[in-house]
Amino acid sequence: MGMEREIKLLLPATQVKAATQWFAARTGDAGRAIKLSNIYFDTPQLSLAASKSALRLRHTPDGWLQTFKTVGSATNGLHSRHEWEMPVAGEALEIDALLRECDEPTAAQALREAAPRLIELFRTDFRRTLWHVNVDGSEVEAAIDQGNVLAEVNSELRRAPISEIELELKSGDEAALHALSTELGKQIAGLAPENISKAQRGYQLRVG
Repeated sequence: MGMEREIKLLLPATQVKAATQWFAARTGDAGRAIKLSNIYFDTPQLSLAASKSALRLRHTPDGWLQTFKTVGSATNGLHSRHEWEMPVAGEALEIDALLRECDEPTAAQALREAAPRLIELFRTDFRRTLWHVNVDGSEVEAAIDQGNVLAEVNSELRRAPISEIELELKSGDEAALHALSTELGKQIAGLAPENISKAQRGYQLRVG
């Protein structure tokens, strides 16, 4: 089990270019752009959401990953949650493998009970530009995400835009996230803490 710690910031669309240029200047790197397509699963009764967890398949340039997360906590844009992630052979969940790795009993039980009834609930498709930022010896992965949350409900395609910055701690002190966020806020106008994850936004879109 890993503990994911990241700060999410809402990024005004008018400031995407400025933020991209700031990260490029800060790191000396133009950034690596990748396309990420994500499928989220739950039961028709939304039992995983009720247990405060989320299940995702992600298509990356390197193949497919499955991820199981607890919602955890979010305060002033800082998200802390348990996460289990592993590669899979293709566009299909491998629940037994996740259950072998999931060492949080309540989360594992919720996944085990939901498994026979899982359906595709919504998708997120976005372009991510990545940088690795050193902050006083700590390593932070910074990302600008631009795309959409997509949910089909009664043959109606609903969508909501994604425009945000994610700062994820890879090693070192959590204080590095706050320092980098503060540094960004002084340079990029209009940034705001985002306490709602992409998965939570997908659920909101799904239920209207």
